[in-house]
Amino acid sequence: MAKAKLPFTSLNATVVTISGSRTAQTDDAGNLIAERLESSGHRVVKREVCPEQPERLRSLFKDWVQDSDVDVVISNGGTGLTSKDITPEIVREFVRKPIPGFGELFRMLSYEDVGTSAIESRAEACVADNTLIFLLPGSPGACRLAMDRLILEQIDARHRPCNLVTLLPRILSKIKQ
Repeated sequence: MAKAKLPFTSLNATVVTISGSRTAQTDDAGNLIAERLESSGHRVVKREVCPEQPERLRSLFKDWVQDSDVDVVISNGGTGLTSKDITPEIVREFVRKPIPGFGELFRMLSYEDVGTSAIESRAEACVADNTLIFLLPGSPGACRLAMDRLILEQIDARHRPCNLVTLLPRILSKIKQ
């Protein structure tokens, strides 16, 4: 039996850049993510540039996961190997279901561009309550790769054979309205 085709559903997204050196004016990666989301029909409802401060990041991610108006959070920065790169550790506190295939596929695709340096990325994704979270490196090239080759298809309910949108009950209820 073929699956019924679902309509496009615009999701509410939060874009956060985790960096101690970027500002709203110099946030090329965050701008790229926001532009890709909006040009695909999604809404960017929150936007932040936040330094690598554990308590502030913990508070922000907790608020977004609990906010019923936020369907997806896409962060960039803080996924490397230095002592300042703490994003995955902070987000793990909220993970209900990890999506290990995202990071694996991102690194495989990234290998085509940066070779063995791809192993230094701790890009990952998860479900936290009913919120999708994607953690990307801070480079615009990495964000472009993730958005264009992975995320945009997976946050589109029309993508077949399956997508992440239809797995989340709160989002699925929007589709059926």
